[in-house]
Amino acid sequence: MASPAQAQKTYDEGASDTEIRIGNTNPYSGNASAYGQIGKTIEAYFKMLNDNGGINGRKITFITYDDGYTPSKAVEMVRKLV
Repeated sequence: MASPAQAQKTYDEGASDTEIRIGNTNPYSGNASAYGQIGKTIEAYFKMLNDNGGINGRKITFITYDDGYTPSKAVEMVRKLV
């Protein structure tokens, strides 16, 4: 009698059985800081998802950094996220 194969749980970096990590950069300061509202809106959306049980029971950890709308700082922040 054959038994069903059990799928191994394999996740990429940033995901587990209980958490999904998502990162981004936004200009929260500098001359384009008005666009920082986009990051704050995304953060509020993920908070709402978490308050309602997450995604299939996994909570979203949203990591966001200020790039000040400066290319060199954006590169630095993305490297920090990676």
